[in-house]
Amino acid sequence: MNAMNAVFRPIVVVCLLFLTQSANAQTRPVLNADSSINQILDALDHSGNELRDFVANVTLTQTDARSGDSSSSAGKVFFQRTAPGEARIRVSFDTETVGDHRMDKKVDYLLDNGWLWERDYRRKTEIKRQVLQPGQKMNLLKLGEGPFPLPIGQDKAEVHRQFDVVKVASRETDPAATLHLTLTPKEGSQLARKFSSIDVWVDPQTQMPARIEAVDANETTVRTTDLTELRMNEGLPADAFTLPPIDDSWNRHEEPFSE
Repeated sequence: MNAMNAVFRPIVVVCLLFLTQSANAQTRPVLNADSSINQILDALDHSGNELRDFVANVTLTQTDARSGDSSSSAGKVFFQRTAPGEARIRVSFDTETVGDHRMDKKVDYLLDNGWLWERDYRRKTEIKRQVLQPGQKMNLLKLGEGPFPLPIGQDKAEVHRQFDVVKVASRETDPAATLHLTLTPKEGSQLARKFSSIDVWVDPQTQMPARIEAVDANETTVRTTDLTELRMNEGLPADAFTLPPIDDSWNRHEEPFSE
């Protein structure tokens, strides 16, 4: 699991959103500003269970909680469920911003069939890591199982068992028209050793997170993921998950599975 955390750190919140298994069809809940915590959790559960694919613009921001210094990467994320309990995801960043300085920086992450590809096009490096053993499956979203917990496709009873959940009043800095929950891991739990808190801003229309903010257990680093222009269950072409060809001038490295 430590290796998994190291591998997925650049795409931490993106991956945790979407690797869920299908469940029995349910009536789609309706959300509004007056919706209760349980109604919001039910909607997130339903959305995760119904999700087949999506594409969205994504911005990942990492902030030093003490200094306030931050850096961010922006691009697109693609997700597709390939079979019950199996999915693939690609995050393709085009730009990086450090302070006020914005630069072009193309980096690709592709998680498919137990392997993670990490490409840096400026440095011409590719690292291919086997993150699951052949035949092994892991629900990266499931609370307490994967390294990135979030209540998407999860029953509200399980969420309440793992977290203290509160609904937060809207603020000017929130994504427009979203519903805000703060999840604090129960004291002494495995999740409390990883996170101090996880905040989720839910879009009532898509019933998916528009923003996720995770604070590490030491409260030194804040990782924020913003998703915009999200489109779900419209179908994605296979080449959305095909990395472009590279030549022999690239430095390639392959890492087999290790515990």
